[in-house]
Amino acid sequence: MDAQEFDAEKARKKKQRIIVIVVVVLTVLALAGGFAIGRKSMVVGKFFDALQKQDFNTAYGIWMHDPDWKHIPASIPSIRSMSSIAIGGPGGEWGTIKTQKVYGSASCPGGGSGIVVDVVVNDRAEHAQVWVEKSDKTLSFPPCDLVFR
Repeated sequence: MDAQEFDAEKARKKKQRIIVIVVVVLTVLALAGGFAIGRKSMVVGKFFDALQKQDFNTAYGIWMHDPDWKHIPASIPSIRSMSSIAIGGPGGEWGTIKTQKVYGSASCPGGGSGIVVDVVVNDRAEHAQVWVEKSDKTLSFPPCDLVFR
């Protein structure tokens, strides 16, 4: 029986290679997930930028993920209910938006097909939250309430 002698140095190097590969794979996966969430947060940031500029046409196009939304007649009446009244207009829940900052993002408990992006509007303690659908990046109101700290 010609069993090979145990080589501690060779075993140590093999173990180090495996650890490095696992760390690299996990880092790449974490970064890929972070970039995906970052892109969705950027969409919400652009939406609130448009609201802050009171550019409700652009805001609605971002909300619907359709810059050519004006060509769909059924969409036109709902721009007032979405942008100017419900969120960012003078009579809206947040009033005229003077300052806004994306604060964070997370998934709803139990998962879901999108993420909730939390936005600080006008330095209020109560934050605005927007749901971003992963598949098409349309925006809507979130199906859950999350507390960001």
